[in-house]
Amino acid sequence: MSADETTPRGALAKIEHILRTQSGDDLAAEMTLGELSDAMEERAFGLLILILALPCCLPFVYLLPQLVALPMVVLAWQMAMGRRAPWLPDALRNRKLPVAGLLDVVDRTRRYGGGFVEKLAHPRLVGLTGDRGTRVIGALMVVPCLSILVPLPLTNTVPGFGVSLVAVGLIERDGLFVIGGLVIGLAWVLLLAVGGPALIYYLVGLLAG
Repeated sequence: MSADETTPRGALAKIEHILRTQSGDDLAAEMTLGELSDAMEERAFGLLILILALPCCLPFVYLLPQLVALPMVVLAWQMAMGRRAPWLPDALRNRKLPVAGLLDVVDRTRRYGGGFVEKLAHPRLVGLTGDRGTRVIGALMVVPCLSILVPLPLTNTVPGFGVSLVAVGLIERDGLFVIGGLVIGLAWVLLLAVGGPALIYYLVGLLAG
């Protein structure tokens, strides 16, 4: 049986396969970011960013978004710099994530429609996911990733969803997904940047009478 036949199809299935293979089905186990990155091979950027972004775009997921925000910024910046594979400093490589929590996020993503969304992804506008395109994608993706890093309401769910779409697009070589994810993430950050101060000004005026 060939490697293509044994490798699960779909981004979520690939992530689940990696988690279960590396942990030996020990759901109490923890995996470091370095172990995840090493296991993801040639599509490590897309797979690693996706698994980090998923906790940010689901409701009622706590702690994980705070653990994954900074590595996402680092990975997006490395893409912008033209790296072919992720490099993580020891402080991030050794950061531990719970396998059970990650598998729960994957399962919830499927139940909330993520499984249906990823089925729509297939190779389109593949030139956008080439070497030059990936550098532009990484530079633009830094912005929504920085938004997720900000510990304030409304700064992580929509940008997390946008970054997740970009990651699926990178994994499946789907330029349309990449464009859609960037538009969602950047538009939301722009809305927060423009509307946030106005909302604060309104609330202060309201409280002041």
